Amino acid sequence: MALVTACYLLYLAAPIALLVLGSFGDSWTGTLLPSGFTTRWYEDLLADASFRRAFFTSLKVLAATAVIDALIAVPAAYAIHSAASRGVRTAARIASLMPVAVPELVLGFGFILVFSSSTLPWLGTFELLVAAHVVLTLPYLMNTLLADMQTLGLARIEAAAATLGAGFRQRFVDIVLPSLRHSLTSGLVMVAALSIGEFQLSNLVAGFLDRTYPIVLLQAFYGATGFACAATVVLLALATLAAGASALAAAGGRRARAGG
Repeated sequence: MALVTACYLLYLAAPIALLVLGSFGDSWTGTLLPSGFTTRWYEDLLADASFRRAFFTSLKVLAATAVIDALIAVPAAYAIHSAASRGVRTAARIASLMPVAVPELVLGFGFILVFSSSTLPWLGTFELLVAAHVVLTLPYLMNTLLADMQTLGLARIEAAAATLGAGFRQRFVDIVLPSLRHSLTSGLVMVAALSIGEFQLSNLVAGFLDRTYPIVLLQAFYGATGFACAATVVLLALATLAAGASALAAAGGRRARAGG
C-alpha cells in the first residue's frame, strides 16, 4: 500500500515538477528535460499586456464571485438546515449539488442558448461570466456551511437561546454567523481556488475583453514552451496557495471548536 501511494504521489508531482523546470529552462525541444537556465520567460510573462489584463480580470471575477456566494450561501444554507421536514432538507441539498453533477460543457451550451437571444443579450458580458462562476462554486460553499451547521448542532444552541428570549435576528447575528466564521472562510478560499482555475465554462461565455487567465493561458501553448510553462506555474501557484489557505482555515476552525 505504501508503494502504491508513493507511485501515485509521484505520478501527480512529476508533471508539476516538469512544468517548473520548463519555466526556467532556456530551451526544451524533443528532450525529456529542458536545457540551460533562464528567467526570461517570467520577464516576458510580466511584460505581456494580455496576460496582465487576464490576470486582473480573474481576480475581479474571483472577488465578485466570493461576495455573491457568501451573500447567497449563508442564508440559503441556514434555511435548508432549519427546514422542519427531513425530506425538504434532502431535496434542497440534492438540488444544490446539480451544478456539480452537470458537465460544464452542458452548462456552457445552456448559457449560450439562453443569453445569446434578443431577449437576454448578455453573452460575453462580465456580469454573465461572474454568474457562471457563481453557479459552479456556490454548491461547494453551501455544502461546507451545511456540514459545519450539522457538526456544531446549531439547532440545539438556537433553541436554548430562544428559551432565554433571543429573537431570530439576535440568534442569527450573535450565534449563527460567529459559529460559521471558520467554515465560511475555508469555503470562500476554496471558491477562490475553483474560480481562479476555471476554464471550460469561462471559455464559452466570456467576451474578448473579459477573458480570464486560464483562457489566455491556452494561447501560450501555441508559442514558446518555456513561456507556456511559466504562465502555467503562476496559475498552479495561485491555486496551491488558495487550497493551502482553505486547509489552514478549516484546521483553525477544528482547533477553535476543540478548545471551546
